[in-house]
Amino acid sequence: MIDSDAEERLADEMVDEDEGGALYEHFRIVADAGQELLRVDKFMMAHLPNTSRNRIQQAARAGFVHVNERPVKSNYRVKPGDVVTLLLDRPRYDNTIQPENIPLNIVYEDDCLIVVNKPAGLVVHPGFGNWSGTLVNALAWHMRHNPQFDANDPAVGLVHRIDKDTSGLLVIAKTPEAKTNLGLQFFNKTTRRKYNALVWGNFQEDEGRIEGNIARNPHDRLQMAVFPPDSEIGKSAVTHYRVLERFGYVSLVECILETGRTHQIRAHMTHIGHPLFNDARYGGDKILRGLPTGSYSDFVRNGFALCPRQALHARTLGFRHPDGRELDFECPLPDDMQQLIDKWRKYVSAIK
Repeated sequence: MIDSDAEERLADEMVDEDEGGALYEHFRIVADAGQELLRVDKFMMAHLPNTSRNRIQQAARAGFVHVNERPVKSNYRVKPGDVVTLLLDRPRYDNTIQPENIPLNIVYEDDCLIVVNKPAGLVVHPGFGNWSGTLVNALAWHMRHNPQFDANDPAVGLVHRIDKDTSGLLVIAKTPEAKTNLGLQFFNKTTRRKYNALVWGNFQEDEGRIEGNIARNPHDRLQMAVFPPDSEIGKSAVTHYRVLERFGYVSLVECILETGRTHQIRAHMTHIGHPLFNDARYGGDKILRGLPTGSYSDFVRNGFALCPRQALHARTLGFRHPDGRELDFECPLPDDMQQLIDKWRKYVSAIK
């Protein structure tokens, strides 16, 4: 049986070398009698469809890929009867989603779907380091008496995601039909989404368009990087922005997404020289603009403490309900971002 936790480990927990500790079996398959000679990395890719060849090769280099109880390199050719295993340095984890009584801010709900306003700090889906306490666990509890909803069934549930430290609106499908319908709307870019972000720097223009492919940063796997649109690297991404308010050293902008890539706004804004305020992953948690005075430094650090995460909020969400109605939702800025913006307003008026 293929363990999905093995795929998660390959994606998020690969190490450069085996440190000699205990190894735990996460994946095992016996090549059938008709198996043609095939490199073990290609063989495993065929049975672990949600991972990549590069991750499997990293696992082999780390000594985690075994054939017939011996570690092999990624170019080993699997033959009939070979026992191929993936051994990792942590025990298998039961990642079955369990209901947890976590409060939800429900904006709208009917028999087909739910729209929630997610607070910053709440992880959307269980994953490494966050196997519980997520939005999905909260949804499992909220719908624990609904026999048609199984939080472990990928045919229902999340239609899209936002980052842990981003706040704002999300839609969740209660039925497979609703998930298919809504998923197609996101795929076809017919949904309506606007984000508010406080970013470093002032803009010469009032509005603009950012186009650039997004892929994982080859130098820092926790970041996404932007590549030329005509390159073969990454997935195409387009962000439109409009300046709502200027505070000299930072600006409040509205972002409209044509696409929905991982970290899209965060990566695109960094790419044009305007990282999000207090976005630690992209360098926005440093003082990037302003005078080198002690009082200004204290002011900015107080702002970091006031909003201890990237200043990004999914403010509006619109889509066509599976029954044909057009639905649009808006949730105001959360307290931490609103207080941060008010703080910058006072600062600007005080120095005029």
